[in-house]
Amino acid sequence: MRIALLSYRSKTHCGGQGVYVRYLSHGLAELGHEVEVFSGQPYPEVLDPRVRLTEVPSLDLYREPDPFRTPRPGELRDRIDLLELGTMWTSGFPEPRTFSLRAARLLRSRTGDFDVVHDNQCLGSGLLDIARHLPLVATVHHPITRDRAVDLAAARWWRRPFVHRWYGFLGMQQRVARQIPELITVSSSSAADIAGDFGVDAGQLRVVPLGVDTGLFRPRPRLRVPGRIVAVASADKPLKGIAHLLRAVARLRGTYEIDLRLVAKLEPDGPTEKLIAELGLSDVVTVAAGLSDNELAFLLSSAEIVCIPSMYEGFSLPAVEAMASGAALVVSRAGALPEVVGDCAVLVEPGNVGELAAAIGDLLADPGRTARLGTAGRRRALSVYSWESVAAQTVSIYEEAIARHAGHSRPRPPEQPRTGHGPAGPGRSTGPGGPAAAVGGITTDPDPRDSNALRSSPPGTIAGHSGAEEAQAC
Repeated sequence: MRIALLSYRSKTHCGGQGVYVRYLSHGLAELGHEVEVFSGQPYPEVLDPRVRLTEVPSLDLYREPDPFRTPRPGELRDRIDLLELGTMWTSGFPEPRTFSLRAARLLRSRTGDFDVVHDNQCLGSGLLDIARHLPLVATVHHPITRDRAVDLAAARWWRRPFVHRWYGFLGMQQRVARQIPELITVSSSSAADIAGDFGVDAGQLRVVPLGVDTGLFRPRPRLRVPGRIVAVASADKPLKGIAHLLRAVARLRGTYEIDLRLVAKLEPDGPTEKLIAELGLSDVVTVAAGLSDNELAFLLSSAEIVCIPSMYEGFSLPAVEAMASGAALVVSRAGALPEVVGDCAVLVEPGNVGELAAAIGDLLADPGRTARLGTAGRRRALSVYSWESVAAQTVSIYEEAIARHAGHSRPRPPEQPRTGHGPAGPGRSTGPGGPAAAVGGITTDPDPRDSNALRSSPPGTIAGHSGAEEAQAC
């Protein structure tokens, strides 16, 4: 097939949509398909050499080091640029809409070049123009309505109108999603949330889990550091629950030797940095951002425990990477997390600091149980999560979209979200304990201020690293 893969932001963030674009496009190329990525800024740093990149330039209003910048008059080229600037000036987030309009303009003259178009969580109004000419599939990792709800709950009363305005694109996403017959999502939990929050028919939804590079993310027993806890947060915001983890660590530090490694780009002098100082944790908390895939893999394999205290996750790629690395997991009973980890983690009530502290303390006091959880997680990662399978299941959904667009689609039952069919055929993603029990995806945060923990190394293994290099990476 000739596939146009659309992504309004594609730089590879830890847990970001760039990971999805990078590995899905690689998997599709491995299956022999032709893939062209159409990306807005920030562009992907690494793609498979067989994958073509077409840049879709925006005004790049959130770029570092001058986010929320005012462009020079000479940078304004057309009405879409004016729309982008005007939306930012009125406290909105313009990129999903403006990227989709630019992509539609580009594809209008290239309809003969592609068999199918795949949108990655943009859900902008320009997609409806594309759908008139080409088969269209869209991935919705999770409904951003959940991010908005958590942000509103954490915001002071005077900030709530600005939070509502920032998430103003959600109405557009809901309207567009209802008009795309083939929607991919990454977990059964996300499918239920999308059906409820976006008002789409359950029959539009196909569940396809994400994958993990189990050669890169793997156990390295000699690196395991007793008392080391790792948390990977794609955003310094309440949704990720880092404040609850810090308070739990403050309760435990007098009893256990703790080394907390937090992978996140924290807001300078923001709430998380202030809380670390307030709790007196500066000597046991190390914050890192800008990690390569190799560095993150070494760090996860050095952890005794990986903690994901989120208030909501549509999937959680870090959870899968931690399982593949053989680390024991403590995760919130929130969103898709229980579905993703199965029985390979300790589940706690989201936001319950006491329960979180008790779960971590119990594992620190019982190395045998910690090791058993790590072994079970590695086994689950190997048996369930594969990018090749993700690509194959996605192709089967492309085939449905192409057949429907040509007028030859078969009726489908509306009552249940459906799974894609991998190499094992229909039913591959159904049933407890099988692949569907681990369906999942990445949390795609629309806030460009949360672009963090960049990972830029290419897919591959790290068998060539020496022990000294491994120790230095950790």
